[in-house]
Amino acid sequence: MIKPERQVRTICPYCGVGCSLFLHIKDDRIVRVTGDFEGAANHGNLCVKGRFGIDFVHSADRLRTPWVRRNGTLEPAEWESALGHVVERLTAIRREHGPGAIAFLTSAKCTNEENYLLQKVARGIVGSGHVDHCARL
Repeated sequence: MIKPERQVRTICPYCGVGCSLFLHIKDDRIVRVTGDFEGAANHGNLCVKGRFGIDFVHSADRLRTPWVRRNGTLEPAEWESALGHVVERLTAIRREHGPGAIAFLTSAKCTNEENYLLQKVARGIVGSGHVDHCARL
């Protein structure tokens, strides 16, 4: 077994339950994950995704910068430019087709609070009630 240099307490990224866990770090890489016995949501228990599904953090395929489609071609962009592009497109779609033409899809990997905030943006700012995510349990 690899001996970690340090442990970092965090929240599992896989669903909105909020399980507390420890990431065991060596050479700036996650080498092991264990449950936090003081975690109010999980009391040290972790599902198989929380315990073994952390490989994505170090994946070479992981996107590290936003991409924007311009003239039919995807190209990397700075965050401010990409967010400005999203605002422009959503504004144009809403103006042309109405707020019901825009849907918001979020993820079970987000916290409940993040999902709540997205639906507030969808309903309160954009005016769309079309909100869903992949973990309707």
